[in-house]
Amino acid sequence: MEYIPIIVLVLSFVGLLAIGMPVAWSIAISSVLTMLVSIPALPAFTTISQRMGTGLDSFALLAIPFFVLSGQLMNKGGIANRLIAFAKTLVGSLPGGLALINVIGAMLMGAIAGSAMASASAMGSILGPEMEKEGYSKEFGAAVNITSATTGLIIPPSNVLIVYSLASGGVSIAALFLAGYVPGILTGLFLMIVAMFWAKKKKYKLGERSTLKQVFKTFIDALPSLFLLVIVIGGIITGIFTATEASAIAVLYTLVLGFIYKEISFKSLPEILLESSATTAIVMLLIGASMSMSWVMSYENIPQDISTLLLGISDNKIVILLIINLLLLFVGIFMDMTPAVLIFTPIFLPVVTELGMDPIHFGIIMVLNLCIGLCTPPVGSVLFVGVGVAQTSIEKVIKPLVPLFLAMIFALFLVTYFPQLTLWLPGLFDL
Repeated sequence: MEYIPIIVLVLSFVGLLAIGMPVAWSIAISSVLTMLVSIPALPAFTTISQRMGTGLDSFALLAIPFFVLSGQLMNKGGIANRLIAFAKTLVGSLPGGLALINVIGAMLMGAIAGSAMASASAMGSILGPEMEKEGYSKEFGAAVNITSATTGLIIPPSNVLIVYSLASGGVSIAALFLAGYVPGILTGLFLMIVAMFWAKKKKYKLGERSTLKQVFKTFIDALPSLFLLVIVIGGIITGIFTATEASAIAVLYTLVLGFIYKEISFKSLPEILLESSATTAIVMLLIGASMSMSWVMSYENIPQDISTLLLGISDNKIVILLIINLLLLFVGIFMDMTPAVLIFTPIFLPVVTELGMDPIHFGIIMVLNLCIGLCTPPVGSVLFVGVGVAQTSIEKVIKPLVPLFLAMIFALFLVTYFPQLTLWLPGLFDL
């Protein structure tokens, strides 16, 4: 009898996904069905709806709609063009120069916008045609764009890290933001190394070397955009404002910048606000449904059962972390990032904390794992955006994607087993 709730939860969730039910509805319905095993219908429905509402009742979650809006404003406000121009002067003359520009541009764009899909859309639409013109294959350009776009979910500000803070019971957002820098940059560097080797192998044309004057000019052009990082992250670390307040400041700053660059007008604002509202609504529905499922699992003691099972397999930290990584990589293939963080954090966090792992370190490991999932079918949202922008097919992109996947997995391995890569910066600021 004790395993019936978990069987109902898993089978109903997987079954609903298999028939094409949207993820949020699959989570909510499977949560209700699981509760019906233990309590009557009326209390079950009431409890799930109440938990969905309670799950969204968090001040920290206000940061998400603001960061989504600031990402949209950056995407439409000419910021991506200036970041790409700056990246071009830095690495444009190296082997695979345009691919490296894509990676650096995505890291900078992600660090400012905090959105992988916005980054993939902006970088793909601007750099894709240019890469094709220079002789790069469309599929290689799409593969680089897809994988590099995910670095913005590790490098702060990141909505996913805010969600993890909520799911973990209040891990410091400032500490998580700082912890993401080294793993995010490391992942970007490994992607650049693979891109350089691929470009050399395919003998893609080298770009022209930029002069110091050109580097300085593009840096000055990009400086107002980059300064947003100083304002947002600097303000959070020094305690001048919270992550939520920082997100509102980011909206105001990017709006003013868009008007200064003359890329945003009052006429275009309604469309930007509508797109941001739609994205926020999807994310919030996922969060509400996922929080109800997390509560159901807690009510049915599912996390404790899984924790006992994992620790029963081995008490070796290396083995347990390997199993958790493999499970999260598998989960990332079939589930979107936000619900995965909300559902699996309460399951795995007690296991790793019992083994002595810092929750900040585990948060970065979890997000890195799920970033790989964003690039894999059938649910990989960034994969679909990247392929759509490049006007190619998933089948054709898989071959150049594989070495880039391996680069991301190698970065994940280093971050998992060398915690100082994650915890060094938070420790430096006593967070």
